[in-house]
Amino acid sequence: MLTHIRPALVLLACFTVLTGVIYPVLVTGLARSIFPHQAGGSLVGGANGELVGSELLGQTFAEARYFAGRPSATGPAPYNGAASGATNQGPLNPALHTAVTERIAALRAANPEMKGEIPADLATASGSGLDPHISPEAARFQAPRVAAARGWTTERVLVRVEMHVEPRTFGILGEPRVNVLRLNQDLDAQR
Repeated sequence: MLTHIRPALVLLACFTVLTGVIYPVLVTGLARSIFPHQAGGSLVGGANGELVGSELLGQTFAEARYFAGRPSATGPAPYNGAASGATNQGPLNPALHTAVTERIAALRAANPEMKGEIPADLATASGSGLDPHISPEAARFQAPRVAAARGWTTERVLVRVEMHVEPRTFGILGEPRVNVLRLNQDLDAQR
């Protein structure tokens, strides 16, 4: 029996070292050398060099002079990476209907000059609850509110929005999008 256990333990130790130490160190090293910004968390610094967030994680912008991101579905602490995940509420769920209705009412109150339909990504939470992007339509919808709060013309804000529209990845994957943190940083830099 010992003749069977010894080789199994040696293989377990070898594969533990190979897949638990060598492979992760190799992949991390390659990622940091080829994609240092992404491997470091895509962190974004402010004007004074302080860390303000990540391009990959949404965050709350409550002031009227900032564009708001998608609602977060991560519970009481919005954009909480530890609680990331969808709510799994179907279209007939009363809680989802109530949440969307409340969000639409809040958007109408915050953007009274905007008539017409509200972009879906402003009324519904993202699948992960951490989405840092909004659609160009959602950004355009918020532009008059942001412009009024900053004392700018809507056209000036829309120019900045259009500068931040990211195209589909490789021209075919996903949808055009706007990174909310980067757009808000750009607006602050325009003072």
